[in-house]
This record gives sequence, C-alpha cells and structure tokens, in this order.
Amino acid sequence: MKQSDIHVRVLFQGDSVTDCGRSRSDDTDLGSGYAMMAAASFAAQYPQRPVEFLNRGIGGDRVRDLRARWEKDCLALRPDCVSILIGINDTWRRYDSNDSTTVEAFVATYRAILDAATAQGIRIIICEPFLLSVSPQQMAWREDLDPKIAAVRQLAQEYHAWFIPLDGVFAQAAAQREPRFWAPDGVHPSPAGHALIARAWLKTFEQMLLQ
Repeated sequence: MKQSDIHVRVLFQGDSVTDCGRSRSDDTDLGSGYAMMAAASFAAQYPQRPVEFLNRGIGGDRVRDLRARWEKDCLALRPDCVSILIGINDTWRRYDSNDSTTVEAFVATYRAILDAATAQGIRIIICEPFLLSVSPQQMAWREDLDPKIAAVRQLAQEYHAWFIPLDGVFAQAAAQREPRFWAPDGVHPSPAGHALIARAWLKTFEQMLLQ
C-alpha cells in the first residue's frame, strides 16, 4: 500500500451514522456524512493515490445485523480495508424497545465479524461507538454502553486493528461546544460532528497507509 500505483478499496460499515442517506441504487454513493467527507478530503489531498471508497452502512443496524450481512456487504466486496462503526443501537434498543444485547453476545458477534475479515487478510479500522447525552434519560444509557465501548477497545487491541476513540473525541469536543452542537439527539452527528469523525478517521487512515 506504499506504492502509489496500488489500487486500494476501503469499505465503510456500520449503522445510520455511516449510512447517512446513501443511495441504495448507486453503489458508489457515500451518503452525506463522515464517509463522504473523509473520502473527499483524502482524494483532494492525495489525487495521485488510486483509492476507492465504498459505503455499506445501514441505519438501525446492531452488531448482529452487521454479522448477518457480512458475507454480502463486506467479504464479497473484497476490500483491502474495512472501517467499522457499530454498537450504539445495541444500547439504544434496550431503552426504547426493551430489547437488550448483553456484552457477552455483543463481543461474540463482533468477534465473528473480525475473524471473518482477518481470515481474508482485510485490514481493520475499528471506531468505538459514542454517545453525547443531551437528555437526563440518555445519561442512564452509559450503564449499558460503557462496557460495550470497553469491549470494543479490547477487541481492537486483540486483533491489532487500527482504533479511533470516537467517544473520547466527542467528549473532548463537548468541552468546547454543547453536546447538541455535535449531535442534536446525542447519537446522530450534525455536519460538524461528521466532520469531527472524518478528521479523526483520516488521521488514522493516513497512518495506516504509511506502514
């Protein structure tokens, strides 16, 4: 991947934060969020590098949904690198639908996804799920989400994946502007929030390419 003449395919995967309105009829459409912003910024900075970006995020997905479509929406696309941002819906459904995902089930399913990717030699970028509590009710979500964030961090270390600590990134940003500025509902980023993710993602991706 050091050579400029090597074609690299990068796949963004996850839930609605990644999906962000992407077209289902145009496989090259990246939506209007961080995936599009990161891809566009990379192309502008490195026009000589033939990197292809794809987005297969689907709104509402939990880790089990991602596993169910992993063969079709990841492995069959044969990416060189897959970026994964998943997990907030595994917490959210506990509180709005009384449909919880245990940490053990979350880890086992996430591990199955990572095993399948590494078996195919795909390089992995793991983005931790994040939450900016904008209501008293969301403060309670931390009880469920924080152990899942800790598990994602452990998986990234175990699988030697590149890791982006988005919960920390947003916590730091919320010290500069109120949480609603970055994510009006605490989960879905504003344009500024998406730009924040894109910036952190690009920094990690550039480091990956230098290796």
